[in-house]
Amino acid sequence: MKIDILLAELDKLNLPKDQYAITSSGPLAIRGIREANDLDIIVTPEVWTELSKKYPIKNGGFRCIEIGSVQILWERSFYTDSKIATIEEQIKTADVIKGHRFVNLSLIKKFKRLQGREKDKKDLELIENYEITTMG
Repeated sequence: MKIDILLAELDKLNLPKDQYAITSSGPLAIRGIREANDLDIIVTPEVWTELSKKYPIKNGGFRCIEIGSVQILWERSFYTDSKIATIEEQIKTADVIKGHRFVNLSLIKKFKRLQGREKDKKDLELIENYEITTMG
């Protein structure tokens, strides 16, 4: 799905811009590395509390709230693992692109290396190629 369509869907939620960051494939999609099928975001505890009052919480392998193509990740989600970076650190160090915070590629690479699935290995290769072509 086109990133601009996904961002428009996220904008409808009217979340405070300094209390969330887009993670997973979103930071790749905004840079044109590859498309994203949905938006995974991490949020501050305050935003999570507010959203959990309005939307049902899904308990699969991790806790999350799904609103259309937007998935708000919470406890036990791979991208909320504080061994790599806390949610607050990820939001604070995020790159602001088109008015949205995107978890920086350095952290995305750490999460994807640790997860190590085949799709993560492909994403790491795409990120490395992107960095080579954009940074020389």
